[in-house]
Amino acid sequence: MTTTVEPLTPRTRRGAELLLLVFAIAIVLLAWVTTDLNRNGTVPANIVPVAGGFTVLVLAVHLVLRWKAAYADPVLLPITTVLNGLGLVMIHRLDLARGKLGADGDAYRQLIWTTLAVVLAIAVLIALRDHRLLRRYTFVTMAVGFVLLVLPLVPGIGRNINGSQIWISVGPLNFQPGEFAKIALAIFFAGYLVQTRDVLSLAGKKVLGFTFPRGRDLGPILVAWVLALLVLVFQKDLGSALLFFGLFVAMLYVATERTSWIAIGLLLFGVAVAFALSAFTHFQKRVDLWLDPFSQDNLERSNQLANGLWGMASGGLTGTGLGAGRPYLTSFAESDFIFPSLGEELGLFGSVAIIVLYLIFCERGIRTALGVRDGFGKLLAIGLSFSVAFQLFIVIGGVTRVIPLTGLTTPFMSLGGSSLLANWVIMALLLRISDQARRPMPEIPVGVAADDPSPAEVTQVVRLP
Repeated sequence: MTTTVEPLTPRTRRGAELLLLVFAIAIVLLAWVTTDLNRNGTVPANIVPVAGGFTVLVLAVHLVLRWKAAYADPVLLPITTVLNGLGLVMIHRLDLARGKLGADGDAYRQLIWTTLAVVLAIAVLIALRDHRLLRRYTFVTMAVGFVLLVLPLVPGIGRNINGSQIWISVGPLNFQPGEFAKIALAIFFAGYLVQTRDVLSLAGKKVLGFTFPRGRDLGPILVAWVLALLVLVFQKDLGSALLFFGLFVAMLYVATERTSWIAIGLLLFGVAVAFALSAFTHFQKRVDLWLDPFSQDNLERSNQLANGLWGMASGGLTGTGLGAGRPYLTSFAESDFIFPSLGEELGLFGSVAIIVLYLIFCERGIRTALGVRDGFGKLLAIGLSFSVAFQLFIVIGGVTRVIPLTGLTTPFMSLGGSSLLANWVIMALLLRISDQARRPMPEIPVGVAADDPSPAEVTQVVRLP
């Protein structure tokens, strides 16, 4: 038997990404044209600048990946393109129904935010050469995350919108700093847990079949619980509190592989929600609307949830068609309720397709976590992927009556700059980590001494006939 050693050059898959991008852009442009044809019977006059601008933006990210992250995941950018594009299409469709055209429309502003989000993602890919550099700033990101969370409570810049104190105003712009706080806290949690996971994994007492950690190790989760409780109390934002606390518990479970942390997390958050429901009428009203959105009293108080459910029901399996439904009857159809708006006009099949795209996005993030070689990268990729998946569950669960409404935005789709910027940054970070995960390890070729100062970077495969 002989052994043959041959050099193997892994494929970067950038060509596959380009093909998927062309397909994604075609879907978005077809949806844009279909909307105007169904609504006005004509091809939109702005289709050329919209198509050109959108194409240039996503191809710019593709070229940067070829330059700076050749081995990055080839699926994340096309999925982001489709989701962002379909959100733009629905916002444009609502503009048509309300008579907002050109620069007066929300779609025009969302396109500007998309441009800024793409520029920010490109800046992250160029400036961040290695995701492991972020581990140096573990406690800096903790401080940044906490500051971003409390900014809406600062007098003068904080704004209470729709019953939640989660906004700040800077000039004419309203901004939601919590969207970036989840990124900062994900970096902090990853850096902290990779250092302390051995201590947090130590066994303690066994209660009801669960082995709980030692009392001295409960500090981190208690701090996270207090933080979530403060968000509940002062900002009246159940969605953000659930997202931040769920993010920490999920990363803690991945780091320690102990189910007892999940049990503790669910118990603590249940206590916090019970306290909030008994202390604040705002939460009581949301629970009432969740339990019976079609009662006469609740319809007079708010018909938003009921209209969203009726809209999705009227769409049936195949939908009314883009531009042919009535999603504008629902309040905040372009932001909180953009998923029911798309569900009405694309139907159950279209809604499931959108959810599948999100699932694939999160699956690629988890695959990145499995492939990357350092513990910090694994935890960070898991945290970022989980934040997108959990936020999607909170949003879709709210509009479909699985859980009470929370007011969070649908990633990549909803109208709003802060959410769009933050989610494109998440996508850029996952691309950077995936480049490290898929990039081949440099190995010393046969016949080259181990102390050679500059051995060629060649990956080898051993074939046994």
